[in-house]
Amino acid sequence: MFNRFLSWRSFFYVVALVILVVTLFYTRYVSRKILDEEHQRVEEWVLANKAMQQAETPGNIALSNMVIINNEDMPLIATDEKGQIVDYRNFDSSRVNAEPGYLEKRLADLKEEHPPIDWEIVDSPRVVYKVYYGNTALLKEIQYYPLVQLVVVALFTGLLLALITTRHKSTQNQLWAGMAKETAHQMGTPITSLRGWVEMLKEQMAHNDVVVELEKDVERLMLVSDRFSKIGSQPQLENYDLGRLLQDSVEYMKRRAPGKILFDVQLPTGSVEARISPTLINWVMENLLKNALDAMEGVGKITVKMKAGSDANLIIDVIDTGKGISAGNLQRVFQPGFTTKKRGWGLGLTLCKRIVEQYHAGQLFVKQSSPGEGTTFRMILPR
Repeated sequence: MFNRFLSWRSFFYVVALVILVVTLFYTRYVSRKILDEEHQRVEEWVLANKAMQQAETPGNIALSNMVIINNEDMPLIATDEKGQIVDYRNFDSSRVNAEPGYLEKRLADLKEEHPPIDWEIVDSPRVVYKVYYGNTALLKEIQYYPLVQLVVVALFTGLLLALITTRHKSTQNQLWAGMAKETAHQMGTPITSLRGWVEMLKEQMAHNDVVVELEKDVERLMLVSDRFSKIGSQPQLENYDLGRLLQDSVEYMKRRAPGKILFDVQLPTGSVEARISPTLINWVMENLLKNALDAMEGVGKITVKMKAGSDANLIIDVIDTGKGISAGNLQRVFQPGFTTKKRGWGLGLTLCKRIVEQYHAGQLFVKQSSPGEGTTFRMILPR
C-alpha cells in the first residue's frame, strides 16, 4: 500500500511538472508574438505621426489620425536629441500633473523594457526623436499567467496529496485498531482458560512456587490483552498518580535488568495526578525503558525525570547512557517497521507515539541523542 501511495504521489508530481512546462513554453510563444505585434504598432504610430507632419493628402491624414487614435493602451514617450520629453501617450494625466518627475521615472522604466524606435522629424538637417514604449496590460497579464498557474497547480496538487495522505493514515489507523482488537479477542479465550486452571492448582497446591509464578504470568498476559483492547479503540482516561506509575514501571524493569544497570528516578514530592490511561502509559514507559536497556548492552545508567512544564503540562524524560542513535536514524525511529535489532517488528515506538499523541493529546520525541553518549526520550502529557 505504501509503495502504491508513493507511485500515485510521483504520478501527480510528473503531471504537474508537465503542465507547467507546456504552459511556460506556450506562454513564452504567445508573449513573443504579442511583443512583435506591439513593436509593429509603435512603428505604425511613428509612421502615422510622420505622415501627419507631411500632410500630403486628406486620405493620408485620415488614416494617420486613425492609427494615432487607436493606440489607447500602449504607454509611449518620445524624446528629442537631447533626451528631453517632447510627447507622451496613455499615461494618467492626473498623476502627470500632480507628481513632478513622474514622466521621467516612467521613461527610465520604459528604457529598461525595450530599445527605442527612431522617429525622423526632419530629413535635412536630419533630426531624429526616440520613441520609448512599454508593454500593454494584456502582455503583462500573459507574462504573469505561468506564475498564477504555478500557484493554482501547487495548491491543487498539495490538496490532493493531503487528501491521499489523510486517507492513507485513516486506513493505517483502521488497520492498527483492527489488528489490536483481533489480538485481544484471540487472547481472551486461552487466558480465561488459564485463569481457571491456575485457580484449580492453587486449591490443590496453594504454596507451590510454580503455581505462584504461573499466576504472575497469567496476570501479565491479562495486562497485555487489556493493552491491545484499549489501543484498538478510544481508551477511557482517568485521574491517576503519574509519579506512582513511573515508579512502578521502573521497579518492574529493575527486577529484569542486569545487575550493572543503575536506575535513578527523580520525581516531584507528593502526588502528581494526570488524566491518562494507566494501562497504556505504563506500556509506553515499559517500551522506553526496554529500549534504554537494549541500548546499554548490560552496563550503564537509566534516569527517569518528571517535572512540571509550561501550560500545565508534565514532562517525563527517559535518559540512558547507551550507544545512542545515529543522525540518519533520528527521523525514522517512530516509523512502523524501523528497528536496529536483529529481532523485533519495529512497532514499539510507533505504538508509543500513537498512545501519547493521539490518545492523550501529548508529545513523544527524541530530545537528544549522540552516538556513544546516550539518548533522551521526552514525553509531554497534559496535566
